[in-house]
Amino acid sequence: MNIQQIRNATLVVDYADKKFLIDPFLADKGTYPPFPNSARQEQNNPLVNLPTSIDKIISNINAVIVTHLHLDHFDEVAKEVLPKDIKMFVQNEEDAKEVEKEGFQNVEVLQEDSVFEDVKLIKTKGNHGRGEIVKLAGPVCGVVFKHPMEKTLYVAGDTVWYEGVQEEINAHNPAIIVVNAGDNQFLEGGSLVMSKDDVYQVSKASPHAKIIASHMEAVNHWTLSREELKSFINEKGISSNVFVPEDGESFSF
Repeated sequence: MNIQQIRNATLVVDYADKKFLIDPFLADKGTYPPFPNSARQEQNNPLVNLPTSIDKIISNINAVIVTHLHLDHFDEVAKEVLPKDIKMFVQNEEDAKEVEKEGFQNVEVLQEDSVFEDVKLIKTKGNHGRGEIVKLAGPVCGVVFKHPMEKTLYVAGDTVWYEGVQEEINAHNPAIIVVNAGDNQFLEGGSLVMSKDDVYQVSKASPHAKIIASHMEAVNHWTLSREELKSFINEKGISSNVFVPEDGESFSF
């Protein structure tokens, strides 16, 4: 498999000769206002440009997976540029209705036994924060990819570390895990996605897995930098298993 970090949570995953686009956030730098009640209120989103052209990103995509409908996972530009007949996987019926309203004609709700051609896609649990903020943030999911010719891949989505992530790791024993690790926060309510300590918990729960830290430094409410995460994983002695990619960087497994 090949996993390319595009920007924020946007990934291109080549898996079993299929090409998946995950959480497309495709606008030019500075297109949208900042997320309110959070850091960097003077900076519009996204904070950085795409590392390559939209045409290259969406070229030959076989299916799109949208883990939830927050702007930084499925934006107006993605709605415009993606072919309306492309296969779209979403987390629930509510999201399916919203995506269909945008004109997409081939929308499927992820289940625990979904299949795209010969790739198994398994919807996984997630908590987009802890405590009261979870209700405000709304439901989210991740996805596990399985195929006889590939290692198992777990894309955790917008979740913090909690027992649900532990359960998914126990159930699927993934060899590769992508975590959203920018420790994004509002001014109150705590982490919305994984902090550096959460990443450490994932590495302890799955010591043999390779972990990729995504969703970093691209929207105004991030609080954990790549530099700080790299320093932390070096201190913890897990840098051989935890990768912190720059936008545009790829990994093959």
